[in-house]
Amino acid sequence: MKVALVGNPNTGKSTLFNVLTGLNQKVGNFPGVTVDKKTGVCKLPDNRVAQIIDLPGTYSLYPKSKDETIVFEVLADKQNSSFPDVVVVVVDGTNLKRNLLLYTQVADLKIPVIIALNMMDLATKEGIDIDVDAMSERLGVQIIPISARQGTNINKLKEAIAFTSPQPLQKDTINVSELAPGLIEKIREELLVDSPYVALQMAHQHENLRFLAEDKSNRIEDLEKEFSFHSDTSKATETIARYNFINKVLADTVTSAPKADKKSASHRIDHILTHKVWGFLIFFLILFVIFQAIFAWSEVPMALIEGAFVWLTGLIHEHLPAGVLTDLLSDGIIAGLSGVLVFIPQIAILFAFISILEDTGYMARVTFMMDKVMRKVGLNGKSVVPMIGSLACAVPSIMSTRNIESWKDRMITIMVVPLISCSARLPVYTVLISLVVPDTMVAGFLNMQGIALMGMYLISVVAAILAALAFKYILKAKEKGYFIMELPVYRMPRWDNVLLTMYEKVKTFVLEAGKVIIAISIVLWALSNYGPPGKRAEVERKYQSQEVVGQYSPEELELHKSSELLESSYAGVVGKFIEPAIVPLGYDWKIGIALITSFAAREVFVGTMATIYSVSDDEAHISSVTDKMRNAINPNTGLPVFTFASSFSLMIFYAFAMQCISTIAIVYRETKSWKWPAIQFTYMTLLAYFASLLVYNVLK
Repeated sequence: MKVALVGNPNTGKSTLFNVLTGLNQKVGNFPGVTVDKKTGVCKLPDNRVAQIIDLPGTYSLYPKSKDETIVFEVLADKQNSSFPDVVVVVVDGTNLKRNLLLYTQVADLKIPVIIALNMMDLATKEGIDIDVDAMSERLGVQIIPISARQGTNINKLKEAIAFTSPQPLQKDTINVSELAPGLIEKIREELLVDSPYVALQMAHQHENLRFLAEDKSNRIEDLEKEFSFHSDTSKATETIARYNFINKVLADTVTSAPKADKKSASHRIDHILTHKVWGFLIFFLILFVIFQAIFAWSEVPMALIEGAFVWLTGLIHEHLPAGVLTDLLSDGIIAGLSGVLVFIPQIAILFAFISILEDTGYMARVTFMMDKVMRKVGLNGKSVVPMIGSLACAVPSIMSTRNIESWKDRMITIMVVPLISCSARLPVYTVLISLVVPDTMVAGFLNMQGIALMGMYLISVVAAILAALAFKYILKAKEKGYFIMELPVYRMPRWDNVLLTMYEKVKTFVLEAGKVIIAISIVLWALSNYGPPGKRAEVERKYQSQEVVGQYSPEELELHKSSELLESSYAGVVGKFIEPAIVPLGYDWKIGIALITSFAAREVFVGTMATIYSVSDDEAHISSVTDKMRNAINPNTGLPVFTFASSFSLMIFYAFAMQCISTIAIVYRETKSWKWPAIQFTYMTLLAYFASLLVYNVLK
């Protein structure tokens, strides 16, 4: 059984989806488009299983973005793989008038409908008294009052879904045929459409509906001319008729307590949190707390994970026979995996905070506050949502730019979003900061490493804003963007939802990054252990000669030999080839290898370093990746490889460089041209190189 969830933004639709499906959910794409398709499985009381489809939030079936187009396409096309048996329209009990507009449109499509009357706890608090039975009788549908956040009446909703009629029983809301007399009947007759309202919507949207063949779309165009159909006039007439119907229903079924003059708690809080001075200070304070917590709270679990991997590597060397497979397992796969799994605590903490900020309604306020700043650099508040989302990952953030109507605003946002530091950069920053920034407190409560991490994130935001300013003058377009946003009321975060988000994001990070890292670690281990014929044999002969053996202790001899063997491997040859280009940035050839492998995914850097240093380590010196990097010495200078200058230079390179194949692919899919990913890759690589060069030469 397929159940579609439909509703306005901020009605608690996604919360209801999470309550119904729990962990049994997955995110894919609707066929043919890059719009997220969230589906999940829900067990119903009659022991059947329902597939729940969370359709994008929309205020109306007349779309303003690609996401919103999907809603009508799914509900109107019976051949669509997501076409539902029943639609659950999620309605905000505190905002019935606006929410019921979408219900009346969906009801007229003539699909079985249930209304989930959400946020009833808030409606009661605000003195709104809804006669649910009277409204249900008036509309001819089941109405289930629920509170998705508190889990109230969810079982009743499941029962309603399980036992709903396969035939649509809802009453007509308006006389649809009057809106386009003759045209609707003709479309129904020629295109074999059941519902008059589906026929009317086809007249409005036929050019953008992917399920309509071109000849059918052209035929509708001809019929529109024949019947002198004006889309805008028809939409306006329809909307007025629908609101007249809604007003009559609400007048008979809803009574509200007279509103007191005093402002709501959300309004009072907004006076402070969206203040043009205090609002920004509070936002930066929140960011500061987040980055302090990422270091302070993750220290113990990270140490435990690192210790577990050191113990596991020792166990493998101790119990498995020496040989190629043992080396591959310990120095390749285990070393590479340790480079990603050790950062699970920090990733979990970052996503916990993001989830809390979204859940409370604060993230919407940040978007509102940043609108003025964004307009000055050629963007609007809608660009803030993808930019904040990029703290997690640029890929879904670039996909979310589809909500930006202005072509210029959308293109600028796509071009600068990858500059915002994502969660894949977090492992790179934290390992490098832990090497060169002391873990000391300033003023008794400010962690120096947390301050450095926050600095890296702020640098990325400033870079994105400056890049947007440059693109404002490069890209030419006359159209102007606009920004309309609903601010939800403040609420306490739902801790089960926060934990679910942490689980989902950590799982994605481990599985997606883990697959890439294991693959690259195996390839890198092979490239580091094998080399051009003759070169490695020469190194072996050199360290067997009495002349060299007499110069060093056995321990030093093994260390020099491992280092030279690595240098003469295929990985060493590649690293040495690019070394002249990266020496001015303070890097050696080993870091060069990590830069190359990181173009698959940034987080591969730590795994690469772990693999390279594991290959050059001997069995007697098994240590964590951080210790290996801290002890690395540049043979030419005798100084540590990771100095203050080279580490910050490297962080700046990772902050600005386009090192993510997935991002390049998604930019191509969203722009349908290789031109934009090529421009993006070029400008970000050049910016990374010259910024790193400047930082290294200033700090060294």
